[in-house]
Amino acid sequence: MKKKYRKQPRNTDFSAYRHPRWWPTWAGVAVMWWTAQLPIRFQWWLGKQVGLLAWHFAGRRRHIADVNIRLCFPELTTTQQTALVRNSFIANGIGLMELGIAWFRNPAKLTNITGVHGKEHLDNALAEGKGVLLLGGHYSTLDLGGSLITEYIEADVMQRDHNNPLMNAVMTRARERRYETVLGARDIRGMFRSLKKNRTVWYATDQDYGRKDIVFAPFFGIPAGTITATSRFAARSHCKVVPFSHFRREGKPGYDIYFHPPLDPFPSGDDLQDATAINQIIEREVRRAPDQYLWMHRRFKTRPDIDDPDLYGGE
Repeated sequence: MKKKYRKQPRNTDFSAYRHPRWWPTWAGVAVMWWTAQLPIRFQWWLGKQVGLLAWHFAGRRRHIADVNIRLCFPELTTTQQTALVRNSFIANGIGLMELGIAWFRNPAKLTNITGVHGKEHLDNALAEGKGVLLLGGHYSTLDLGGSLITEYIEADVMQRDHNNPLMNAVMTRARERRYETVLGARDIRGMFRSLKKNRTVWYATDQDYGRKDIVFAPFFGIPAGTITATSRFAARSHCKVVPFSHFRREGKPGYDIYFHPPLDPFPSGDDLQDATAINQIIEREVRRAPDQYLWMHRRFKTRPDIDDPDLYGGE
């Protein structure tokens, strides 16, 4: 059974976590730190093994990924769909190893194997002086990709705090070394303060957050509950919304970061049109490397009609 932690204010003072109840978490952090010191090729190999173990034994998550990929890639044969599910577990296993790099090593050491594309789009957007929402997605390089971009730009980040307070403290302190400000997911005032200072705020919308304040916009042709907050933020702050993505190279260690032209017109005044534009660009980026997306999330959990059948069969 997953251990539950009572929600409490963020506390990043490590001295608060000396009690023996935190020792198992400290042990996990130590393992993450140790693996982060290994050569990157070995980390990728180790991540592949972790991913394959999860593919074999994490039946619930494998089922969710199976459903998502069957829905989103109906043109693939059953064999190809199964292979994509397996490869997505491998990619996310490697991403778990890269989490240690993002938290415990200096990503500057990876700039020689990192390509940055389209940064002029972000620079031009910032030149307008209203701030930028950097619209990301849940790719398997989530933390490392976000950490790498701070080698090229100054940015703030919005994060959903970890349920484990100690793990959250480790994550937050690591991100505070890379980002100017680490905002809570609900710290909307903090986000507007950053935008008013003409800062870049990393923000991701591509998950199912329930039925509140959403429209159903197509994602891979499937109606997906998509939050409308991005349109409201842009309307209030007059900021630019710049999509970006980040992927691991195939075959040999290396990464690519892509900045794209700002969404325009945005906001359009039509929440569905805005949400569709966001989903389309995320879908386009996912198709660059389909295995490197977080298919284990129930992206289509919320259905247009509450009486619609559960696509995940009650999983």
